[in-house]
Amino acid sequence: MEAASTAPIASGGVPRVFAVIRALSAVQVEGGRVTQLARAVGLTQGTTHRLLQSLVAEGMVEQDERSKLYRLSMDFFALAAKAGNPGDLRSLCRPALLRLCASLGDSIFLLVRSGFDAVCLDRSEGPFPIRSFTGDIGGRVALGVGQGALAILAFLPEAEREEVIRFNLSRVREYGVFDEVYLRTEIERVRQLGYAGRNTGLLEGMAGVAVPILDREGRAVAALSVGTISARLNDDRLPTVVELLKREAAAIGPKINPFDVTLRRPAQSLGGSTPEQRVVPGVDRGSVVDPLG
Repeated sequence: MEAASTAPIASGGVPRVFAVIRALSAVQVEGGRVTQLARAVGLTQGTTHRLLQSLVAEGMVEQDERSKLYRLSMDFFALAAKAGNPGDLRSLCRPALLRLCASLGDSIFLLVRSGFDAVCLDRSEGPFPIRSFTGDIGGRVALGVGQGALAILAFLPEAEREEVIRFNLSRVREYGVFDEVYLRTEIERVRQLGYAGRNTGLLEGMAGVAVPILDREGRAVAALSVGTISARLNDDRLPTVVELLKREAAAIGPKINPFDVTLRRPAQSLGGSTPEQRVVPGVDRGSVVDPLG
């Protein structure tokens, strides 16, 4: 076996370094042993160990002291995220909102999770006057209330989803049509369909549909929602709207920066300047609103 060394890697070893990084990415959850990684990249154990130790020295790989398993480090992901997506989620999604608004002729909303709530991070206004649970940019609603917030809740990891349900159940009951059985039934329905789209009856004549935006780990961090009048979201048009939403969400997901401050503190990305409130004349902004979130 070759002797291990932490000497700097020569330029000729760059392809081997990336081979090891790719092998590590495939076992990131459970971690990998030198023997396992060596087989995966087709190198000797000594060479693989030397490469791993050099990556450890650079802070790109970490080794568990007890199990001796290797994983890509947080510094590696931070570096990749910074290089791969310099913009925030709002900037990343803005073109999608504009495309959807132009294609569908309806109002489009971007919601992002904030603890037990969903926050309206951005919106593109369509020609039809509609109201939403979150109101304008910066408004928030409990996860589970409204189509966008329901889409996010439905696609959270199970443990997180259960925690949110327990915390928010009393909050969603305030709307008068929710109980735990109903909420869980709706969540299961959304998970099966891949979207939340239904007129809940909270506001006559209004309708909405939303799809989750999933990050690289399959976790729902945001949602794209359409808000419109019920007549424009009938059974014939719904599949087309859902397909357009899913296409845009699928394109956004892989580009999301996991270290974007938007995902942890959405209000900070609003820039402190909220657009003029858009409300239907004669309707109080705090009243019960349409089912899109």
